[in-house]
Amino acid sequence: GKGDGPKAKTLEGPPPANLADPAVMGGKSLVDIYRRVAVGTPRTAMPEFAGDLSAEDRWAVASYVAALQYGGSATAATFAAVRRQIDSALSMRSEQTAVDAYMTFEQVETSVRAKNPGLASELEGAFAWLRTRTVKADQAERQAIRGRLLEGLERAERVVADRPSPMSLFVASFFLLLREGFEAILIVAALMTFLVKAGAPVQRRRDVARGAWLAVAASLLTWVLVELLFQVTPGQRETIEGATMLLAAVVLFYVSYWLLSKVEAAKWTAFVRGKMETALSSGSGVALTAVAFLAVYREGFETILFYKALFSSAGPSGGSVSVVAGIAAGSVGLVLVYFAINQLGLRVAMKPFFTVTGIMLYYMAFVFAGKGIAELQSAQVISLTVIENAPRLPVFGIYPTLESLAVQGVLLVLAIVAVIRGWSTRPKPSRAQSDLLRS
Repeated sequence: GKGDGPKAKTLEGPPPANLADPAVMGGKSLVDIYRRVAVGTPRTAMPEFAGDLSAEDRWAVASYVAALQYGGSATAATFAAVRRQIDSALSMRSEQTAVDAYMTFEQVETSVRAKNPGLASELEGAFAWLRTRTVKADQAERQAIRGRLLEGLERAERVVADRPSPMSLFVASFFLLLREGFEAILIVAALMTFLVKAGAPVQRRRDVARGAWLAVAASLLTWVLVELLFQVTPGQRETIEGATMLLAAVVLFYVSYWLLSKVEAAKWTAFVRGKMETALSSGSGVALTAVAFLAVYREGFETILFYKALFSSAGPSGGSVSVVAGIAAGSVGLVLVYFAINQLGLRVAMKPFFTVTGIMLYYMAFVFAGKGIAELQSAQVISLTVIENAPRLPVFGIYPTLESLAVQGVLLVLAIVAVIRGWSTRPKPSRAQSDLLRS
């Protein structure tokens, strides 16, 4: 699309334009490009395609050409063109440009209607308002029309375009299970090591194993209950998914912080060991089972929360396959880790592992925070204030709205504070934490 291909030098007439340059394409709407594809450009090498391509194919070509300035995203190009035409229609009081804006939106309207019929109808009404009042509206009404359309288009673009890539979903799913499962393995191994050092009988170790397996079963039951909770209407589902993502973001940020600082890890390990000592001194197998259950179910509940948020982020189709593939790969990885630690006596480099997974979990917290706010905005639970010219980076959960950027800004500040605090304090590992790492 840059006009610098091998055939460019052999064409007669003016050289081809760089269609990937926003400065060249900035003034051209999708309708302008469609018309140019149909009639061609006189005295240049650009022929007319009205007789060779159907109207549907000409629209497809126009969308592709318009997308070149946006790195190839046809959907992003369409929404950008609609926003530009809306501004032009209002500033020039042009009813024809308002009609062009709606014609451009029609290229994605079918996709929006298939996923959110109510939003599509809402936008139809807003475009009708634009067409009928563009010429006669005063400044206040024009601003109201523009605000309503920009808010609706922001929600619509999220519906049809903002899904993470299959690879990013796979990597996130893999790391989630590996991190949570690995910590559960470490906790059980630490408890078993403590019992061996204390000279406890084999039956006590079986009690711990029983508690761990009961925790796994309880985690699966919790997953089923969560799925039943999500069998609600679409509006309620968006609200619950948004709240789940925000809760997951909070927990992920907390976990990523203590993975890096290891302060809370030491406290949790010391707490579990203290309960183990109490249970062992009481001679009760039920108490030992309860301690193991508590330790493992904590990890299981976190895992369910994170995966529910991840599945919600993936959408109803396509992305779920990548999440499931990540779960399968993570399960295989956990089996290998367990075998390596318990059968081969492998010593894992704990600091690099927790540092890498901590960074990954913080990234997911940042993404879930943005997407959680977006879901609540789609359900109209919270307001949606569009910030013009703000970045749109769905892979990072970044959307051009005041509400989502404010929440992510807080997370960013907290992360910086956590890193500075971690470097300044540098606490020495406690005895409980050292025992955990050795086991």
